Amino acid sequence: MTTRVKLYTGFIRFWHWTQAALIFGLLFTGFAIYGIHHLMPFGTALEVHLALAWLLIGLWAFAIFWHVTTGQWRQYLPTTRGLLPMVLYYAYGIFSGEPKPFTVTPAARHNPLQRLAYLGFKLLIAPALWVSGLLLMFVGAWKTSLLGDWLQPDWVAAAHLAAAYALVVFLIGHVYMAATTGTPWNAYLKAMLTGYQEVKDSNGKPG
Repeated sequence: MTTRVKLYTGFIRFWHWTQAALIFGLLFTGFAIYGIHHLMPFGTALEVHLALAWLLIGLWAFAIFWHVTTGQWRQYLPTTRGLLPMVLYYAYGIFSGEPKPFTVTPAARHNPLQRLAYLGFKLLIAPALWVSGLLLMFVGAWKTSLLGDWLQPDWVAAAHLAAAYALVVFLIGHVYMAATTGTPWNAYLKAMLTGYQEVKDSNGKPG
């Protein structure tokens, strides 16, 4: 049996979907800047890209403050507890119809693999994007300085593009895990829209 549990507050849903829109906008305009597609003029893409970047910086600053003050940052702490069953599930269990080894709860919304993925994003991808992006944004302030003597703008641009591709890989994994961890497959999507999800406890009885 299951019970309807509120997993995501209004702010979490606002933050998630606003962040998603800004990130996809940044990817679209960023790839236009690099000439990967020609669906937007370079000048327009650059202006929109910079505006979206500042909006995302503001959103992340507020989200970090909210996570710290509410204690929600604990949701992202990596753990090895239950990690092996999740690895085995994604390795072969998912293809043989085995039951999912993780049940979402308000206190633990992310399975161990998701937590590791988020950790990688926060420690590697996000810093690489922001450091390289800010360096490119203010390239005129440092390219003629001592920093510019050993750091070339082309290298920074290449690092920014590589981080963007890493972000695309992360997003694909994020969507895949969201679609394969919930029951039914779209449970996480519905929960992120409504805030609620049908959850059962470890005994299969309402929590």
